[in-house]
Amino acid sequence: MGRYVIKRLLETIPVFFGATFLVFLMVFALPGDPLRRLTGDKPLTPAVQRALEEEYNLNDSLPIQYGKYVAGLARGDFGQTFRGRPVVDIMVEKFPITARLALVAFIFEAILGLFAGLLAGLRKGSFIDNLVLVSTIVVVSIPVFVLGFLAQLIVGAELGWFPVAGIRDGFQSYLMPGMVLGSLSLCYVARLLRASLGENLRADYVRTATAKGLTRARVVGRHTLRNSLIPIVTFLGVDLGFLMGGAIVTETIFNIPGVGRAVYDAVRAQDGALVVGIVTAGVLIFMFSNLIVDLLYGLLDPRIRYD
Repeated sequence: MGRYVIKRLLETIPVFFGATFLVFLMVFALPGDPLRRLTGDKPLTPAVQRALEEEYNLNDSLPIQYGKYVAGLARGDFGQTFRGRPVVDIMVEKFPITARLALVAFIFEAILGLFAGLLAGLRKGSFIDNLVLVSTIVVVSIPVFVLGFLAQLIVGAELGWFPVAGIRDGFQSYLMPGMVLGSLSLCYVARLLRASLGENLRADYVRTATAKGLTRARVVGRHTLRNSLIPIVTFLGVDLGFLMGGAIVTETIFNIPGVGRAVYDAVRAQDGALVVGIVTAGVLIFMFSNLIVDLLYGLLDPRIRYD
């Protein structure tokens, strides 16, 4: 397994450089002058303009700017914003907020999604199966911003179960936005497990295990469910990267000052260093989560070997 991990880490190097360069290219291609956005209507003197362009490498070509950025990353320097604040400080401030939101969403979608998918998969054609299918279709059909506003109006304002916005109420502030953020993925988890479980229940090894006299609970729990969880683990691993990358819509609706909100504000201000820094951290999280998913395959299916 050690050789496999080393091989995967080496494979992530070109992926990392390719992803960060594409992001750098898109930020570089944004129209407008970021320094003009910084100062608003107040004009800059030519001397100040040249000094700022020199400080933030705005006069350099794209390859040179990217090369300087990568050189800074090698020293642990993610650069600084146009307001002079280090990007690392903003990431240290914003990522814990998004991590708490992502944790609530991940637990919500994993537990309820697996439970709903398990019930639907074991009782195909029953009332519970139809209820899961209909409810998941309804939730998937509703845009996230509509679902968020409805949750604020009904659950937050009228019923008063959770805070409507902000993070002033501690962990309770993350419950409603976390459930909204994880609702779409919950539907996918439930439907994936339902389909995978139904397919594995028709497999030959299930009939063989049943013919040997094993109970249905043992057949499902020990054999069928483990194989059915492989696509679920893949989806949850990728989704965890998305959640940690920041949910712009959800954080904006619920006024949560996390990573997604910071990226949105940085794009509007054309603060390229902050956008590229946060996205670079997101790329690292994606690669790490995918590596963990690949290693979990061997635990779920003993036939998988890492050669």
